[in-house]
Amino acid sequence: MSIGAEPIADWPGVRWRMRTRRFPIPVLVVVASLFLAACGNDLVVPPDSWAGSLQETVLVTGLDSPTQLAVHEDMWFVAVLAGAENDQTGQILSIDPANPKQQPMVVIDGLDKPTGVAVFADELWVMERRRLTRGPLDGTSRVVVADDMAFNGRSEGTLTVDGDTLLFNTSGTRRALAGLTGTPQTASGVLWSVDAEGSIEAVASGFKHAYAQTRTADGTLWTTELADGSYDGEPAVDEIVPVMPGIDHGWPACVGDNRVVQEFGGSPETCGVLPGSLAVFEFGATPTSIVVSPWNSELLYVSVWNRGEVVSVSTEQGATPNRMAVAFAGVDRPQHLVAEPDRLLLVDFGGGQILELVDAR
Repeated sequence: MSIGAEPIADWPGVRWRMRTRRFPIPVLVVVASLFLAACGNDLVVPPDSWAGSLQETVLVTGLDSPTQLAVHEDMWFVAVLAGAENDQTGQILSIDPANPKQQPMVVIDGLDKPTGVAVFADELWVMERRRLTRGPLDGTSRVVVADDMAFNGRSEGTLTVDGDTLLFNTSGTRRALAGLTGTPQTASGVLWSVDAEGSIEAVASGFKHAYAQTRTADGTLWTTELADGSYDGEPAVDEIVPVMPGIDHGWPACVGDNRVVQEFGGSPETCGVLPGSLAVFEFGATPTSIVVSPWNSELLYVSVWNRGEVVSVSTEQGATPNRMAVAFAGVDRPQHLVAEPDRLLLVDFGGGQILELVDAR
């Protein structure tokens, strides 16, 4: 099965719930009201004590461009590029967390830009540049779940275990066979779920690059969104946005905090009723991971790749995007976060490290 190679409706085993690019306005008004009804008009600001609150310990060094870490019982699996971005030399390594200084073992070799790894349904799942595979934890007998996926010309995102499903995305592109257009390529810009049987279902559409997700205790699914481009001649901000299942979230007609993009047919009527941003980042900030705080269920931590920071943001939505506090800084390229009961694990892409972060307050 190939994602992006042919119309979704023709694929066996795939449920495509969004058969039109836009839902009727009344439906979206109801959706938006769910997020705004209980919110005040004041900007939500993290307490000062959240700033600079994380303290580091280096656990693992010597990794070659690590991207995502999967924690499974008494074993860690980490995806690494193991070379330049387009060398197709990527690997999945296993690390014994009880002896993190030992040499990692190569589980899978020769991968094309692995950006995601997860243990789901007792199998090892790997996201490459345009391919999702699964197989035993020892790396053998791998099966292709989806291939030739639509993408932005660079990569897909991470993998997120979400209850009894696994989430992944196809990054957005407008480049069709006829050239660059205002319409997304079929099956691009979509957040997907796959179950243990390998059945794929579209969750929501209208994203440029829904790179990473997390779900809070109230059931809200949050995603980071990498805008990556110019719209009406202006770059768009990156953001954290709530995912509403079954709707189109606007890209490319609406970007950032629901900014109208006239060149791609956006309007205040269509953009104004979409879920607003929880927080926004400057263009190119690249928030690559998002998790719920181990110490505060109403707080999210986000790794911001080009800032070299891990920031915290409250999950309480106001009428405008929330401010963020810098919880940890000075990392070369913070790529991925894992939340455990009493700590965060941070994958440092640029430094080739895995760090432990604890609340030092």
